[in-house]
Amino acid sequence: MKIVLISPKGPLYRHKGGIFKKTLRYQPLTLTTLAALLPAELDITVELIDEGIEEIPESLDADLVGMTVITGTTKRAYALAERFRGRGIPVVLGGPHVTLMPEEASQHADAICIGYAEDTWPQLVRDFAQGRMQSSYHQGPQFSLQESPFPKRELFNKKHFLTQAVFEATRSCAHDCEFCVAPSAWGRKQYQHPVSWIIEDIKRVGQKRILFIDLNLVSDTKYAKELFTALVPLGVSWFGLSTVLIAHDPELMELMARSGCRGLLLGLETVSQANLKNMKKPFNASVDYKSLIGDLHELGISVQGCFVFGLDHDTPDVFEATSEFAIDAGIDLPRFSVLTPFPGTPLYRRLEAQGRIFSRDWELYDGQHVVFHPQLMSIDELAKGHEYAWKNTYRWSSIGRRLWNAKNFQPLGFSVNLGYRFYAHSLHKFYNCDWPIDSMMRKAAPSISRATVEQTIAIATESKNKAPCG
Repeated sequence: MKIVLISPKGPLYRHKGGIFKKTLRYQPLTLTTLAALLPAELDITVELIDEGIEEIPESLDADLVGMTVITGTTKRAYALAERFRGRGIPVVLGGPHVTLMPEEASQHADAICIGYAEDTWPQLVRDFAQGRMQSSYHQGPQFSLQESPFPKRELFNKKHFLTQAVFEATRSCAHDCEFCVAPSAWGRKQYQHPVSWIIEDIKRVGQKRILFIDLNLVSDTKYAKELFTALVPLGVSWFGLSTVLIAHDPELMELMARSGCRGLLLGLETVSQANLKNMKKPFNASVDYKSLIGDLHELGISVQGCFVFGLDHDTPDVFEATSEFAIDAGIDLPRFSVLTPFPGTPLYRRLEAQGRIFSRDWELYDGQHVVFHPQLMSIDELAKGHEYAWKNTYRWSSIGRRLWNAKNFQPLGFSVNLGYRFYAHSLHKFYNCDWPIDSMMRKAAPSISRATVEQTIAIATESKNKAPCG
């Protein structure tokens, strides 16, 4: 039996197109994990296709096709499903969008997996082999990550990716932010791999620069401290995601630094206290952003600070105010997005009830397009203001001011900012940007190498594939 697992392309990452090229991707864990979960007792040949790095052969042959779907790739996933099913190949769909919109997804598939697939996917494959595959499989109440196989990273050609050193210690997040996909799709219970399992996986990969893709690596501080303590002897440098609540635990921050943390993505979201309360993220208000950023810099930890525009208390002056705050605070790598009401989230339900959603073209649900009516500004003001914030923050003078204020010339330094400067000036051609790296290099400082630009863009954009992006 041959099974083909596919990650469909989207506007950001696609072969022969998109802002970020195939060589700028880190290796995803979803397909390699699904491959590792295939029942050992069955005679299965498996092929993995990441459409961001390679084309799907027209003559692709398989007994079963499985696809992981986020909101921004649904259009492509459904089109592929139609193609395969038209040829008599059964299709299984899973992922966050499928979990949030099962009725929609089921119209395009022979079977769907709802929730995490560690238990359901092997059962589905066994059922398929016996000719009794069901139309839907649901994550059970006993779900756990305590006994998991290691991802089969070797099934991908590593030359297609910037790094294979991508790890996941935990899943989901304890918070319930209004706009976030995670609590709506999977609940607020955090699932954890045993620390010993994570350490063994890191040793197996054998690289010293690693990336944790956990939505909130420090949600459980006891577990986080156990993990960081175990990382210390490995001598690795790592990047990950956290909430600003680490500000209240200096011991934890110091341990993070000793364990090799060199960069953190922080969801700062907004400089408005009213907005934080409205989006159900009031805990951010307990932290002085500038002080936290300064403390992290003192520890040698760079900051990617993420902000969102279009919140109900945002007025047209929010773009300049947020951009100037990012510059003044010395955020190594600011990132801006447009508020996006991903289907199934409380935000989507609220805006839908208010009649404010004007587009349900899921391809536009990427954090960069406006799909709803803002409260205190026009659609055009939000779209143009978002682009202004990017460009203003990544002017040459702004980059210099930020890095000077940061006084933290660590991994996310000047060369990384070149990557986001390129991104900022490509927003207007978001869907058809097909600039070769060499073109970018000619516009960049001549002393910066091609490899450096490729590496820094990938690190800077690692969160684009996270589950909260729908």
